Amino acid sequence: MNTHTLSTFTKAGQSSALDTASVWWLTTLDRIERATVADPAIRILQRAIRSIPLGEVRDVLRGRQLGHPVHPVLVQVPIGCWLSAAVLDGVPGAQRAATTLTAVGLAGVGPAAVAGWVDWADLPPQQARVGLVHAVSNVAAVASYAASLTARLRGRPAKGRLWSWAGMTAVAVSGALGGHVAYRRAVGADPAP
Repeated sequence: MNTHTLSTFTKAGQSSALDTASVWWLTTLDRIERATVADPAIRILQRAIRSIPLGEVRDVLRGRQLGHPVHPVLVQVPIGCWLSAAVLDGVPGAQRAATTLTAVGLAGVGPAAVAGWVDWADLPPQQARVGLVHAVSNVAAVASYAASLTARLRGRPAKGRLWSWAGMTAVAVSGALGGHVAYRRAVGADPAP
């Protein structure tokens, strides 16, 4: 954590629960950024992804024509569907719609994941480490939503809702990790001419 952030919390005197959680989160992120245990695997994966002959598709997946990464745009489909399904889970008689949204969210994962991996392949080590944890969180989210959909289709809506809540928790963690890489570290930002 940078000393300015820590001193800001210290100067305030009494820290709130939100400040405490923020300090914990930023400290955890700093630890992930410094952990080198996965570096050999990260280097192999990054090289493998960069070696895939995608041609101009790589630029599309990176969002070059848009002037910004496309991955954050594509993740809106699964996140939006899953959040909407969670809302509908609280509405009587909306089980079919929640099931449909869960399925559409799962269908939207592929393009978002491909774009994310293409971006990740070019990240420097600190950001690649956080990005790998982001990907693991996404795997947990997808597995949870797949279990949710399976339960819903088998007529077990309560179990489907439980899996959905687990998935939403993983999505929240994943989003915070992805946000850290994209915004705090300005990865993918295209400097103004």
